[in-house]
Amino acid sequence: MTEFHIVIPARYASSRLPGKPLLDIVGKTMIERVVETAKQSGARSVTVATDDQRIAAAVTAFGGDAIMTSSDHQTGSDRIAEACSLLGFDDADVIVNVQGDEPMIPPAIIDQVATLLETHPHASIATLSTPIDNQHQLQDPALVKVVTDYQDLALYFSRAPIPWMRADNSSDLAKQGYTVAQRHLGIYAYSSGYIREFAGRSPCKLEQVECLEQLRALWCGESIVCAEATEVPLPGVDNQDDLDRVRDLFKRRVVE
Repeated sequence: MTEFHIVIPARYASSRLPGKPLLDIVGKTMIERVVETAKQSGARSVTVATDDQRIAAAVTAFGGDAIMTSSDHQTGSDRIAEACSLLGFDDADVIVNVQGDEPMIPPAIIDQVATLLETHPHASIATLSTPIDNQHQLQDPALVKVVTDYQDLALYFSRAPIPWMRADNSSDLAKQGYTVAQRHLGIYAYSSGYIREFAGRSPCKLEQVECLEQLRALWCGESIVCAEATEVPLPGVDNQDDLDRVRDLFKRRVVE
């Protein structure tokens, strides 16, 4: 099995759910739920990278590992890059970025994305996707779409419907327009050396327009391998409705 480390970026500030990592999910904080899930994968280590002492203290309290990073970071990638340096990872060490608001991410796909990077040495980044099932998903700007080539290398990521189906009417688009692109999952694997190099670059124009960091890698001519996930994860927690749904799911687990 591929050897890898998990780094979970977590910040307190959130426009829609302030203090999100510390919100309760059936008796445990969200960040504890994420760490528990991450530890079910084959990772050698799981570390929460944060800029908030409250989050670090909460992680330490449940026996997890946390590291303090700068409060100036604009992105999770920047935070992970600093964490890699502070943790003393070698450039060749494989790092998996697990989002701090994904308490129900399947451990199997964490292992999958790490292995995907190892089996595609020409790619700088490995990531995963799942099928888009309906027109609403295709049109939803909160759901990031990805299109790939025949080698599973990403051609483009967008919040817009891609590729655009040049159809005579909307019903044709509804039938065929969501059969090519896939829903991109926010999980990444890369080497420690690469993410530090990536974080040292300025954002590119496409990235600034779409608000999608991964476009910086494509802009620089690098390869991102994107395979279909072996398991379909539930959406992460972006708002109160998401939080309520996740709480209900965990309550069912407790009952069962």
